Amino acid sequence: MATAKPTFEEQLAQLQQIVNHLEQGNVPLEEALQQFQEGIKLSKELQTKLTNAEKTLGHLIDDNGDEKVYEKQTDDPSNNGGGNRGFGSADEQ
Repeated sequence: MATAKPTFEEQLAQLQQIVNHLEQGNVPLEEALQQFQEGIKLSKELQTKLTNAEKTLGHLIDDNGDEKVYEKQTDDPSNNGGGNRGFGSADEQ
């Protein structure tokens, strides 16, 4: 029987445990390296899940059933408020 993949929250909790353990400072070098590598692996997996969720949420459906594309707003002051920011239909882009 296959085991279920851990959830985002479970992986995040595991990463936090690793960080807390390493921050104690009394971890043998070999164990610290192994945990550091596991933490990096978890961090990459979590980032991938967040990126996929962001892509999924990037296409929203409005009240009329039309797909709206959401563009992430930036805090870049050089943008001067120009460009298509926020929600707009896929046809407008």
